[in-house]
Amino acid sequence: MAAPGSAAPRRLVQYVVVRSDLVHTLAWPLGAVITQACHAATAAIHLNYSDPDTQEYLADLDNMHKVVLQALDQASLSTLSETLTEKGVDHKLWIEQPENVPTCLALKPYPKETVHPLLRKFKLFK
Repeated sequence: MAAPGSAAPRRLVQYVVVRSDLVHTLAWPLGAVITQACHAATAAIHLNYSDPDTQEYLADLDNMHKVVLQALDQASLSTLSETLTEKGVDHKLWIEQPENVPTCLALKPYPKETVHPLLRKFKLFK
């Protein structure tokens, strides 16, 4: 039990948002969609490697926490990316090449309470 007045450890989370229509409507193989999420998560970490939250997240590899959410389609993913950019939230919108198709995005690791309000309307990926 934590001592009275002591703060709980910060929970850093990397959120990944994947277009669910890729699987359910466009019939992409599940492995291909998982690959897109891996690309986005890796790119977000790479682009923000020097960030203190990213370094703290990477310092405890066995306890990393990711949450994978679903965007219904390309429009909802693009709108989310625009909102995150407007709010100054660092993320990587992954655009599959050579098709030039946005497939998912990943945020750099953030304290959950910092970014969760911006992602509340997105459900866990199924």
